[in-house]
Amino acid sequence: MHLKFINLLRELSKEGFSESVNIGPYSSYIFWGLMLIGLEKNSSAKRPYQMDKFTQTGYGKLKKTKMKQKLISIIIPVFQNQGSLIPTYQRAVKTVLTYKNACSYEIIFINDGSTDGSIDELISMAEQDPRVKLVNFSRNFGQVSAIIAGMKVAEGDLLINISADLQDPPELIAEMLDHYFSGSPLVICSRQSREDSIISGLTSKVFYKIIQHSIPEMPSSGFDYFLLDKSVYKSIAETSEKNNFLQGDILWFGYKPVVIPYKRIKRKTGKSQWSFLKKLKYFYDGLISVSNFPIRAMTFTGGIFALSSIIFSFVVVIGRLTNKSPFPGYAPLIIVLLLSTGSLMIMMGVIGEYIWRIYDETKKKPRYIIKDIINRNDETK
Repeated sequence: MHLKFINLLRELSKEGFSESVNIGPYSSYIFWGLMLIGLEKNSSAKRPYQMDKFTQTGYGKLKKTKMKQKLISIIIPVFQNQGSLIPTYQRAVKTVLTYKNACSYEIIFINDGSTDGSIDELISMAEQDPRVKLVNFSRNFGQVSAIIAGMKVAEGDLLINISADLQDPPELIAEMLDHYFSGSPLVICSRQSREDSIISGLTSKVFYKIIQHSIPEMPSSGFDYFLLDKSVYKSIAETSEKNNFLQGDILWFGYKPVVIPYKRIKRKTGKSQWSFLKKLKYFYDGLISVSNFPIRAMTFTGGIFALSSIIFSFVVVIGRLTNKSPFPGYAPLIIVLLLSTGSLMIMMGVIGEYIWRIYDETKKKPRYIIKDIINRNDETK
């Protein structure tokens, strides 16, 4: 009897169940028959999220539905990246296409005021591929602002941020997607080794070591290459803080990140625009935004100076009473004055950084200006 029902269901399944079918009192048998057929038909599927599902719509009625494809938004900030944009695009698309049964994609380039030939390459890709969006800023506003703009423009169920200089291999997108479809809303790729200069690697390690005191989940080498679920990246896009530390904001949500280690490749095309001053500003933003280290350091330094002054006072008094001068000449006084004055200036500078950020937030200026958005889909509507 069960075999007859299964054979009947095989015939019906070939027609796709375009309309609900009344199967009366045999619904329970047919339901389990359909489940067996569904498993049989999809036994060769490579990934579980490619399988069809059968849902029961009411007593004695069944219909066949398919799992909705996920839309991946890949955002790529661009600043003076002529020569590396097309290879980045091609390798990213090639990787995503291996998931074409489960995903569709859009690629969003954010042109952060480039003055080289980057704009020509970007326009060419946007005109040829309707899945490419080009967001042009009116001037250079910085990498973090470009990423935030990409998050606001993105429409995907998940978002991947990748650099445009090919130092972060696009092929890692496949591994990130595997973790995402296994249930991880936050996947980050952390640099375990790098082909950059020794000074750059050393300063990076020191910076992230300090950040780890406030954010223990922060990888020791940081990260710029990440995947976020829509609920995460849209929340970040709505934050109004302009001098924020993006990596800290991502980890602040409390999701346990899946960390993928990789080797950061030396840049082969063009010259890095990540200057010392930009690194220094990002260092300040990170310390002030997510860490109380500057304030604690000021308190600790003040305590050391206060304790030293008390000890020095006792030494001077004892020397006076014994008619001995412990530190003859002006040199000791000059050294003390220089140390105390220098420390005070540094502390005032740190306080000034906090005050300037408060003032910058009160001005309510936009963190970026979008000049235009180029997308072939919009032109054909």
